[in-house]
Amino acid sequence: MLLRLTYLAVTNALAMLRLLPVSDQGKGIEILALRHQLMVCGRSPRPPTPGPGSGSPAQSGLYAAVMTLNADEHELLRLIAQSPEPVAASDFFHTIHPANFERSAAEEDPRRVAWQEKQFGLYKAMIDLHDGGLIRIVHPANGERPDLMEATEADHAALN
Repeated sequence: MLLRLTYLAVTNALAMLRLLPVSDQGKGIEILALRHQLMVCGRSPRPPTPGPGSGSPAQSGLYAAVMTLNADEHELLRLIAQSPEPVAASDFFHTIHPANFERSAAEEDPRRVAWQEKQFGLYKAMIDLHDGGLIRIVHPANGERPDLMEATEADHAALN
C-alpha cells in the first residue's frame, strides 16, 4: 500500500514537472484534445445515416451542413475523404496551415501566436465535423496515437 502511494505521488509529480516548460497555448491544445476524447468516450453510437438519394430530411440536413462549412472545415473534410484509409485528422493541420515563422521564433512572436490560433481552430473544426456526422472515429485514441477517422458515406456523396 505504501509502495502504491509512493508510486502515485512520484508519477503525479513527474507529470506536473513535464508541464512546466509547456506554453499556455500547448496546454490549451492538450486540454482541448483530452476534452474531445472524453466527449467521444461518453457518446453512444449513432444510428446509421441514410444513403445518398434517399431524400430524407437527415440527408438534406447533411447537404445543408456541408454548404455552411467554413474554409478550414471544408478543406479538412476534403483531405479526410480523399484518404484511402482511416487517418488522424491532426496529420493534415500543417498541410492546411503551414507554419510561417522560424522554429527559433519566440513564443510571443505574432506569427507564431496567429498560427497557434489557427491550429486551435482546426481542432474545433475536427470536433464540429465529428459532431455533425460528417466524419467518424474508426479507431479511438489509445495513448500512443490519436483518433483515426474516416469520412462517412453521406459525406463522400455531399462532397461530390
